[in-house]
Amino acid sequence: MPSICQSNWDCQSCPKAVDNTITHIFHHRGFHLPVRKCEENFFLFVLKGDVLVNSQEYAGTMLTAGEFILQAFGSKFELLVMNDAECIYYSFNQLELFCDFRFNYIMEKVPSPLIYSPLKITSELLCLLEGTKAYLCDPKVCRELLSLKRKELAFVLGYYYSDHDLATLVHPLSKYTSSFQFFILQNYKKVKTVEELAKLGGYTVSTLRRIFTNVFHEPVYEWMLARRKEGILDDLINSKISISEICYKYGFESLPHFSNFCKKSFGSSPRNLRHKQYAG
Repeated sequence: MPSICQSNWDCQSCPKAVDNTITHIFHHRGFHLPVRKCEENFFLFVLKGDVLVNSQEYAGTMLTAGEFILQAFGSKFELLVMNDAECIYYSFNQLELFCDFRFNYIMEKVPSPLIYSPLKITSELLCLLEGTKAYLCDPKVCRELLSLKRKELAFVLGYYYSDHDLATLVHPLSKYTSSFQFFILQNYKKVKTVEELAKLGGYTVSTLRRIFTNVFHEPVYEWMLARRKEGILDDLINSKISISEICYKYGFESLPHFSNFCKKSFGSSPRNLRHKQYAG
């Protein structure tokens, strides 16, 4: 019985198709990607040619054929092609872990490199990359296939690269994840909406939502709403700020609107919540 996925099947219109995050690209000599803030994590694998990259980790570093780097989201990155280059660009939000235990061991026990150097593409990794050129070239690909290739990449990295090599991947990911968390915790009280938070950090709304979900493991709106409720309840119970001040502090247009929010969220009006605390 023939498989449903035959060569004449239109995979681009399949409901299982997702945007491809593994891109096979050619750049001519002189191609310049200006400095930009990365909105995703990505690997840059150079198969042919020479590419000059510039970032905090790889300042003025020449990538030659058979080398690759990882650049984490939030970092600034610039690229200049010195000789015609063939590359594979693999972007991701959350890296498939080669091993939770080993990842944590590297984070805690293996120091971050003082000087970052590109990693060599092993023969095993090259086989994986050559395969992606052959059948992962469409704008959309099967979700299951993309997941398998991510897992295969994680296995190759974990099996054929040393702890020292992997430290050049693990520490930047952790660093920028931590800096994103710091940005959120320092600034979420300063804004009223997800849109304002995204603008403050220089992100698009969709990028902020995507990164936030991967770092905090819940949608940003729900997280901000939960923190807002915690702050309101804390102010009502543990402060002497007037109910009117609390109302406008958290961006409510009127006291009736604030009261309705409290009744829906906490089962009681702001005044009753405060009186219950005093009575207790």
